[in-house]
Amino acid sequence: MTKSIPKPELLWWEPLSLSMRDGETLSNFMEESLRAGIQSRKAQQEFMVRGLASRDEARLTDEYYSAKTVFDEFNGMLSWAEENNAK
Repeated sequence: MTKSIPKPELLWWEPLSLSMRDGETLSNFMEESLRAGIQSRKAQQEFMVRGLASRDEARLTDEYYSAKTVFDEFNGMLSWAEENNAK
């Protein structure tokens, strides 16, 4: 597979320049974007690994949870966090 960097197009220059912070260089913007993209892909990969491991464990133990049970538990966790962060 060949990877290449596309040639700059004037169509994306204006939106890019409007989204850059004061004093930020194109180099800084690109580095930050690359780091964020790499971190996002890493997080996605880790999420998939956890999901597949959870699936495998459920198959081994035959222990499954309904979406309602999981949703209710998450809502409880969210409520607890909101109450404790408000203090």
